[in-house]
Amino acid sequence: MSPMSVLTRDEAQTRAELIDVHRYSIELDLTAGDQNFDSRTAIRFTARADGDSFIELKPATLRSVTLDGLPLDPEALDGNRFPLKGLTAGEHELCLDAAMTYSRTGEGMHRFTDPTDGETYTYTQLFMDDAQRVFAAFDQPDLKAVFELAVTAPKGWKVLANGITTHQGGGRWTAAPTPLISSYLVAVAAGPWHSVRTEHAGLPFGIHCRRSLAPYLDADADEILDITRACYDRYHERFEEPYPFDSYDQAFVPEFNAGAMENPGLVTFRDEYVFRSAVTDTERQSRAVTIAHEMAHMWFGDLVTMRWWDDIWLNESFAEYMGYQILTEATRFTDTWNSFGIARKAWGYDADQRPSTHPVAPDPDAVPDCASALVNFDGISYAKGASALRQLVTWIGEKDFLAGINRHFTRHRFGNATLADFLDSLAAVTDRDVHAWADAWLRTTGVDTLTAEITETDGGWQLAVTQDGSRPHRIAVGAYDRDPVESGRLVLREHFEIDIPLPPGSEPAIHPGRRPALVVLNDGDLSYAKIRFDSASEEAALRGLSAIPDPLTRAVVWNALRDMVRDGQLEPVAYLETARAHLPEEADLAVVQGVLSFAATHITDRLLTPEQRPAGLALITDLTRDLIRRTEDGRNPGLRLTAVRHFIAAAAHPNGLHDWLDGGSVPGGPELDPELRWRILARLAVLGAIGEPEIAAELDRDPSATGQEGAARCRAALPTPEAKEAAWSRLFETDGLSNYLFNATAQGFWQPEQAELVRDYVPRYYPAAVALATRRGPAMAQSAGHHAFPVHAVDAEHLRVGEECLRDAEIPPALRRKLVDQLDDSRRAHRVRSQQG
Repeated sequence: MSPMSVLTRDEAQTRAELIDVHRYSIELDLTAGDQNFDSRTAIRFTARADGDSFIELKPATLRSVTLDGLPLDPEALDGNRFPLKGLTAGEHELCLDAAMTYSRTGEGMHRFTDPTDGETYTYTQLFMDDAQRVFAAFDQPDLKAVFELAVTAPKGWKVLANGITTHQGGGRWTAAPTPLISSYLVAVAAGPWHSVRTEHAGLPFGIHCRRSLAPYLDADADEILDITRACYDRYHERFEEPYPFDSYDQAFVPEFNAGAMENPGLVTFRDEYVFRSAVTDTERQSRAVTIAHEMAHMWFGDLVTMRWWDDIWLNESFAEYMGYQILTEATRFTDTWNSFGIARKAWGYDADQRPSTHPVAPDPDAVPDCASALVNFDGISYAKGASALRQLVTWIGEKDFLAGINRHFTRHRFGNATLADFLDSLAAVTDRDVHAWADAWLRTTGVDTLTAEITETDGGWQLAVTQDGSRPHRIAVGAYDRDPVESGRLVLREHFEIDIPLPPGSEPAIHPGRRPALVVLNDGDLSYAKIRFDSASEEAALRGLSAIPDPLTRAVVWNALRDMVRDGQLEPVAYLETARAHLPEEADLAVVQGVLSFAATHITDRLLTPEQRPAGLALITDLTRDLIRRTEDGRNPGLRLTAVRHFIAAAAHPNGLHDWLDGGSVPGGPELDPELRWRILARLAVLGAIGEPEIAAELDRDPSATGQEGAARCRAALPTPEAKEAAWSRLFETDGLSNYLFNATAQGFWQPEQAELVRDYVPRYYPAAVALATRRGPAMAQSAGHHAFPVHAVDAEHLRVGEECLRDAEIPPALRRKLVDQLDDSRRAHRVRSQQG
């Protein structure tokens, strides 16, 4: 068979000019065995003129093809394209019958057998061009059609789909025809699902999971459904177009690569969101944000879809912004922007400072095909784009913003649209020049840096802002004084807004009184920029961070310190010492989690030298021990759980962890649930304090899918040559691991404490990763570049080997992008280490 072709934008435009697709009738048979399933597709379409085209399909076997009742030769399949030569103008019906292959990588039709009870589940994930893994399709977003599905499933299974499904008997299920949707949004989930159903606003709502997770879904069903209903109602208050589909199901599915997928009427989520162990309220908020995010896509993405993948950012940026905003407005989670600021936004900042950065809205020529589009599915498309929209709302006002998007929905409902269409809708309702705003914010790359300069004058003080960058910003500034009554506390003196740059001919305002102790740019976090303090404010921030009254302001300050560490302007140890001083007094859980995460995964594992690392871990151990002591009264279980997790990860000695494991709990709580037990075992494995007998015993205790992943992680982390060679073989020399088991094994393999043991594997990684990415496709390529990369190896020789690979090897695009980013982060870490002496 010929190599698989990647659809180009030019090919998609040519095909869309020739063909108008009306309806797909798809028959799937999931009873054909555990390797393949049968797929029969009938497509009704119109050719606008005489011409040639093609349809995509990736079959195990293509059995037959007919066009208007006349047979075509299945052997004409060329890779993933079946040619349609000599089409005549007018209506046609194309029918294809094929055997298709189940996936173990989370792409196409993924098949999973639950190790807890032996039950099997299947579900589709068709983004971005994987519909052709399940059925024959004109697989591009602007050839929308009606989809009519029928599925034959084993006895005892339920079938979920985009429309309401009905069991016709004999294992045959039919789904109500969809409205016009894109091929990548078609969804099927089949298996013996556990379901909780209700009705809201006249529509059936349902949540679904594997049977083995039923008790955990039932425990959270009220919360999940309450959030779903609240978001649904709030969107209907904001949007004039009603929800456009006939039902709203949310399926929590196994081994899902993304957080969730916005299939209309059937949103799929990774089933880690069904919590089987204790979680923090911030993690519950994260699940709720995802629910709100995916629901936003029902309008922006599903009702109105981008024409080509260069505008995927608009789908994701809009859903990201609306998810946080609607959750804040409609649910108990009223401080979601704190979490966005301390955690999510950093994803965008980091991505925007790498060589692979790209505009939020890339030039169409920069996205010539699906492969190039997939690599831009990143922190820029999500976090930076959402930040840009938040700044847009600040600039034009929420009223005009909502009027513009409602106009957009009305004009393009059940169709496709571009950035130009979106800007035209906004321009029709506001006097602001949104096209110029888009040029400045969406067509440029990089992060602006705003630096405060304070000048004292007679009877007042003046703020000037130096800007490294070119975007216009509307920001708030917070001026804080030391509390004269309560020593160490900071109080807000004034809060004012400024434009950057200042309007022509204007001067910075003079504010009365002596200069504040602390001046914070972008207070409220309404813009997207790195900030730098004047020297006095920097000292006040480092000394009094926990005394700042507002958690969002504290998040802005912590982000500034984070950026300073990454830019070599603040010693990593100084960041750790600041965390040690202030986190014990921090009340906002999202801030604690964000700071500890950066301290652990970036500073101790990458930015500190091997000689500095033990002291860094000891500092985190002392800090988390303080947090554990502070929470002994049981009033902040989330903070205590966060501290316990990070205490485990930083432990340098096994004795205390063994005591917890043997006792079944942390003294004073919490009890060790499966998640904490596997965390402890993973750390003990790294330290060489357990072996295969202990891992096997724990797997007997917890044989679930997460138990299997925990065991794989622990086995790969054992500090013996035999364990490393066995793990390497499973990762790169056989293809037996599913996506999740691959990730778990990779996470265990590289450990900073074991740098000498795995030194020889670092140069082996590059050819092995390239070969795996070539064999197993984009999803596994991304896993190999993310989870399996030797992050700990921050040295000149590793950089040389990696750069040589990028220069000389034929690397699949998904892996190349990951390697470019990882090596840039390693290069940055190497500079930071070098500056430390």
